Amino acid sequence: MTAMRPATKHAVPAAGEICRLSAVELADRIRRRQLSVREVVAAFLDRIEAVNPQVNAIVSLRDPADILAEADTADAHLARGGEAGSLFGLPIAIKDLALTKGLRTTFGSPIFADFVPAEDDFFVERVRKAGAIIIGKTNVPEFGLGSNTYNSVFGPTLNAFDPALTAGGSSGGAAVALALDMLPVADGSDFGGSLRNPAAYNNVYGFRPSQGLVPAGPDIDVFHAQMGVEGPMGRNVRDIALLLDEQAGYHPRAPLSHHKQGSFLQGLQTPAVGGRIAWLGDLGGHLPVEPGILDLCEAALGRFAGASFQSEALVPDVDFEALWQAFVTLRQASSGCALKAHYDDPAKRQLLKPEAVWEVEQALRLTAPQVHAATVRRSSWHKTLLSLFERFDLVALPSAQVFPFAVSTHWPSQVAGRDVDSYHRWMQVSAFATLGGCPALNVPVGFDGKDRPMGMQLIGRPRGDLAVLKAGAAYEATLPLQVGAS
Repeated sequence: MTAMRPATKHAVPAAGEICRLSAVELADRIRRRQLSVREVVAAFLDRIEAVNPQVNAIVSLRDPADILAEADTADAHLARGGEAGSLFGLPIAIKDLALTKGLRTTFGSPIFADFVPAEDDFFVERVRKAGAIIIGKTNVPEFGLGSNTYNSVFGPTLNAFDPALTAGGSSGGAAVALALDMLPVADGSDFGGSLRNPAAYNNVYGFRPSQGLVPAGPDIDVFHAQMGVEGPMGRNVRDIALLLDEQAGYHPRAPLSHHKQGSFLQGLQTPAVGGRIAWLGDLGGHLPVEPGILDLCEAALGRFAGASFQSEALVPDVDFEALWQAFVTLRQASSGCALKAHYDDPAKRQLLKPEAVWEVEQALRLTAPQVHAATVRRSSWHKTLLSLFERFDLVALPSAQVFPFAVSTHWPSQVAGRDVDSYHRWMQVSAFATLGGCPALNVPVGFDGKDRPMGMQLIGRPRGDLAVLKAGAAYEATLPLQVGAS
C-alpha cells in the first residue's frame, strides 16, 4: 500500500493533494521549503471545514486564524535558518483523553466540559517540541469507556466509510480524521483495543506500543499505566514510526517508562526478512466472531506469504475465560477506582454513563485476593506468550469480533448468536496483547460484502516494537490499494 504519487519537485500540489501526502513526505517537503507550513495547515483546515461536519471526528478546534498565525511563525523560523523537528509544521489534533495545555480537554464527560489543563501530557509536550501544530482534539467515548465513540458533550463520531455505522473507539475521532485526510498522523491510547479497533473500523493503521515505551503522565497512576498505553495511528506504517519516534522514550516522572533503542523510522529502512506467524483465529471457537471476519484475516495472511511470512493455525492450551475475567478484574481495579471520586459525588454520579457506574460498582466489590489472583493469571499468560515467541515471530488475531455496527447501538448485545455480558466483552480479542504488555499493530485486511472495513492484529514479543512495525511494512507493501476513505 503506497502513498499517492507526489507532485513534481517544482510543482505546488493542490490542497487536496497536500492532504493525501504522507506525514513523512509532508514533513520532508516543509523542511526543504518545497511547501510552506501555511500551505499545509491551510489545506488541512479547508479539508476539516469541508468534511468534519459530516462525521464529527475533530472537536475543540482552535480558531483557524490563531492556527494560521502559528503556521506563519513557523515559516518565519525556517526562513531565518532555524532548525525543524521531525514533526515541524504538521497539524495534529490530540485525542481528548490527553491533557493539552491551554486547550479544552473534556475526556468526553460533561463533568469536564469546560476543563482547560495547565500542562501537557508527557507525549503531547514532546509532540510540541518536535514542531507539530496542535489544532484541536479528536473525539472519544466518555472516559474512553467502550469501543463506540459517542458522548454527551460533542455527540457521536461517524464511520469514515458509512455514516450510519460506528467509528469504533476509543480513538474513534483520530481514526476517522486520518481516514478522511483531515490529519496527516494522529495519536491514540489503548487499554482494551482503543488503538486497534477504530483503526480496523476505518481502514487505517493503529499501533499499541510495548508497555512503558511511551511514558504515561503526568496524571496517570502507576497501576493504570501497567495496562493502558499511548501510541500512534497513521495511514501507513512509516507515518506511525515518525510519530512514535517522538512519543517514545524514558521520562523521569513516569516510573514504568523505559528508553527506546534508536529510531523506528530509520529502522524501517532495513526491510523485514520474513518469519513465522501463529494464527490464533477465534481460539478454537472460544471467541464468537461475526461471519466474514476470519475469512478476511486469513486472506491477509495469504498475502503475507508473498513477503516470506508463513502462518500456522494454533490454539494455545490456556483457560481463555479465566484470562478474560482477569482482564476484567484488573480493568475494574484501574478504571473503576479512578472514577470513584466522581461516583462518590451525587451531582457528578448522575452525569456518568451507565458503563462508568458499572466499572466503579464492580470495583467496589473487589477484594485484594481477587486482584492478586488476576495478576497471577496475567503473569501466566505472559509466560505462555514468551514460549510462543520462541517458535514464532508474530501472533495474529482479528482486531474485532464484529464488523462496524449501527452508531445508535451503544454496544452489541450479541455476537455470532451468543449473548454479550458486558459493554466490552465483544472486544475480548483485544485483551491478549494488553495482558501481555506486547506491541500490537492493526493492519487493514479489506471490506466485507457490505463494504464494512476490518483489520487484523500483529502482536510481537514485549519490546519487539520495531520487528512488528517491519512486519507491518512488509504486509503493507503487498496491498494494491491506498488506505483511507478519500
